[in-house]
Amino acid sequence: MPLPAHWVPYRHLAGVVDIAGPRGDGSFSVAAAGRLFLLDRSGVVRPFARGGSGYSTAKGPEPYITVGGAAGGDAASGCSFPVNTTFAIEPSRSPGVIAINQNGTAHRFAELPTEARPNGITFDSVGRFGYRLLVSSAQQGGTTVFAVDCHGKSSTITADAPVIEGGIVVAPASFGSFGGDLIAPDEVSGRIFAVEPNGRTRLVVRSLLPSGPDIGVESAGFVPKSFGRLGMAYLADRFSRGNAHPGTNNLLRLPGSELIKAGMGPGDLLVASEGGARTIAVRCSTSCTVRQIAAGPPVAHAEGHIAFSAG
Repeated sequence: MPLPAHWVPYRHLAGVVDIAGPRGDGSFSVAAAGRLFLLDRSGVVRPFARGGSGYSTAKGPEPYITVGGAAGGDAASGCSFPVNTTFAIEPSRSPGVIAINQNGTAHRFAELPTEARPNGITFDSVGRFGYRLLVSSAQQGGTTVFAVDCHGKSSTITADAPVIEGGIVVAPASFGSFGGDLIAPDEVSGRIFAVEPNGRTRLVVRSLLPSGPDIGVESAGFVPKSFGRLGMAYLADRFSRGNAHPGTNNLLRLPGSELIKAGMGPGDLLVASEGGARTIAVRCSTSCTVRQIAAGPPVAHAEGHIAFSAG
């Protein structure tokens, strides 16, 4: 049976690895080849944070990004994250988090332990983690999850999470018993996990997609409340030389009309595989269901998050 939705190339961008947002003006932050770009409402991509106090990092690793700021503040720390700030993990030098404000000025925001290998970042806009940044870090046989407050102070949520990487995201409150948890895919096993604020990890679902390094589930995003037929989903497809799925160096997009036709609704979780951008939809209430709903170009090498414009 043919899948009802399809990712298609939208904007070519060498080294594209992640997309985050939208920001308050409707634009998205895009990470590519160690630099940042903005994708505006009209589809124009332009360089961002290129000044003397701007942002750059090594091209080789995967410096995933998120956009911070929320209506709720970090009450425990007595402050809040500024809106429209992009946060990027720094995986190649001394590990940490870089903050880039809406004007393109960057600074070192948080330090992580010297042995950390950060491989995912998201912002808790729900509040179960105290409206903090959440950063995953690879370790032998598993993952450490850090929470970073608005002063840049990090603390450990758990040092015993399973192997996870890539487009980690916090679930909306409507996502069944996993509402407000950190949702994280594992490409190696094909499983999708939830990490609670107390550090406990639970299995959400098995993806039912092919699994393995550079093949299995990598990218995730929740359909927003305001998503409509004119909305779009976006996903990075990075060129990876010598890979079985070499990628195309494009931002991919998937029209809201196709997602709605496929039965998607607000609060549903989309998860795409690294190899071929094969995409499942997960819906959780009293239990969780999984459906395959989309695929990308067979050569696609999907990375980072799935982002949405409301439409």
